[in-house]
Amino acid sequence: MRVAIAGAGLAGLSCAKYLSDAGHIPIVLEARDVLGGKVAAWQDADGDWYETGLHIFFGAYRNMRRLFAELNIEDRLQWKSHSMIFNQKDNPGTYSRFDFPDIPAPFNGVAAILGNNDMLTWPEKISFGLGLVPAMLRGQSYVEECDQYSWTEWLRLHNIPERVNDEVFIAMAKALNFIDPDEISSTVVLTALNRFLQESDGSKMAFLDGNPPQRLCQPIVDHITARGGEVHLDAPLREISLAEDGRVEGFRIGGIKGQEGRTITADAYVSALPVDPLKLLLPEAWKQLAYFSKLDGLNGVPVINIHLWFDRKLTAIDHLLFSRSPLLSVYADMSNTCREYEDSDHSMLELVFAPAKDWIGRSDDDIVAATLEELKRLFPQHFTGENQATLRKAIVVKTPLSVYKTVPGCQALRPDQTSPIANFFLAGDYTMQRYLASMEGAVLSGRLCAEAIGVAQSTGAIAASIATGSAAAAGLAPV
Repeated sequence: MRVAIAGAGLAGLSCAKYLSDAGHIPIVLEARDVLGGKVAAWQDADGDWYETGLHIFFGAYRNMRRLFAELNIEDRLQWKSHSMIFNQKDNPGTYSRFDFPDIPAPFNGVAAILGNNDMLTWPEKISFGLGLVPAMLRGQSYVEECDQYSWTEWLRLHNIPERVNDEVFIAMAKALNFIDPDEISSTVVLTALNRFLQESDGSKMAFLDGNPPQRLCQPIVDHITARGGEVHLDAPLREISLAEDGRVEGFRIGGIKGQEGRTITADAYVSALPVDPLKLLLPEAWKQLAYFSKLDGLNGVPVINIHLWFDRKLTAIDHLLFSRSPLLSVYADMSNTCREYEDSDHSMLELVFAPAKDWIGRSDDDIVAATLEELKRLFPQHFTGENQATLRKAIVVKTPLSVYKTVPGCQALRPDQTSPIANFFLAGDYTMQRYLASMEGAVLSGRLCAEAIGVAQSTGAIAASIATGSAAAAGLAPV
């Protein structure tokens, strides 16, 4: 069976990978000239890589790790010490650590929290721990029920001091969804905490050893094409064409870079686009269906990723760092954390600017200047006094609509991968799966979408007619 998939991000590539494993022929169509979607990266004129975001892999990402194992690229994950490291706001240039000992969960998480005395007092630790008991005992059902509350509201309901938010969860909320605790659904934070506390290596972090398009996405493409599938860049979806019976009869692909527009036909069709562009492409006939109309409540959050190259090493820390800054979320010295970007003499900081809604329209120069002001607190020894560090180069990557904004009430709006249209399916981190807006969620959604297509085929829900034409005949050149 031929399956046309719009979007070569992790959701689309994952869906195609698992379809090809099942003997189907996926045809992946990507609008841009680069693989990866929200994990895309590019090289500048100097050969330096810059990325859409700062991508961290957690031990709890079981579906992602399964994908790495199936592709035989597990060695490309560079695992760091099992710790979470926060800048100390009141002590510029210093850090506070949560170190997880090598003992079973949840005892390693409890030990990490109890062993940190820089950020929370003992009464705060106890009240927070008691608040988490229902989530740990009742599991995901309780976590889903809490989608009616923001994280700040959840803390208040459990009489947990506001200082817990200030010390820990402003940083964590921004790292999870690029928004503050007053906005983020408590389901998101509780889901993360459940995974971190119930799986011994759940909160352990890894960095990819190089740029995501080559080191992660290309192996998936190679896997797909080796089994007869196809992946095409510069192939933007312009229209979802419908047959008289309401089924999809083709994806109309726009002609760019000298190519003519074409219509791709298949037996089944998948949108693996982010939710915002999908909404713009929905046929009018579908917009009144509850399955699709609910998507109006899901909207992408703006994200800014900043890359700064310096004339010296600023830190030797080989790990993700939580800035605890009003402007910045997390950051890392990629010259330490990523093998491909390694530099023993110079630092390249990659930083996430969040929340970004008030800055997405500002100039790159304004954003870099504000970031440099924050670095005076994070690295006072290098940015105050004489012989200050010099910025060699800066690149700002803006994504006005990134992952869906996980505000309270969103869980009820997230669609299943199987749509009411018999031969049309959805993949993407906004679709319903337990890992929310994340790389893990995208990969899992792709696998669930492939499984849904298999079920639809086996039950006869997808028409048995053989689609005509081929991607090659349509004038598309595979990657």
